[in-house]
Amino acid sequence: MKKTFKKMIPFSVTAMLLFAACFNPFAPKLDNSAGPPIVITPQNSPEQVLQNFVYAYTFKDSLVYADLLDSSFVFVFFDPNAGGSGRFVSWGRDVDLKTTGKLFKTFETITLTWNQTIYEDKLYVDSVLVGIELSKTLQLSLFGTGGEYSLSGSAIFNFKQNNDNKWRITRWKDESQM
Repeated sequence: MKKTFKKMIPFSVTAMLLFAACFNPFAPKLDNSAGPPIVITPQNSPEQVLQNFVYAYTFKDSLVYADLLDSSFVFVFFDPNAGGSGRFVSWGRDVDLKTTGKLFKTFETITLTWNQTIYEDKLYVDSVLVGIELSKTLQLSLFGTGGEYSLSGSAIFNFKQNNDNKWRITRWKDESQM
């Protein structure tokens, strides 16, 4: 009996190692989709900031989203129900983080696609790039307990490079038609 047990131990260990090498229940499957991979970038440019924006919305990652916004961030949109004929409304970074957190909790699936760049303006002071304004078209799809919505529109973003060399959004003006 002892000899059989000793022979089974190496076989058992070998089988476990082989199984573990082939299957890891904690590792996600590789993404074989045709589109570009969604990864976090170092935010070395406004385009990388927008790539991280897609990541934050796709994975509902509030920490990545918070890192996109400068401390002076302002969100601006037109509210057609405000006042008699509507008006522009704005809020700061703290309100935007709370609002986006609610969006992440309300919808199971969020898909954001940046489409066409309408324009890009660079702001220089003494030949030093200090800011970029970028206008993009977008498609946003939301699905979950809050309903199912598909929105398209455009947005104007203002970016600046911070002391940590990351670019961040200072202003987001939503120009989508609701």
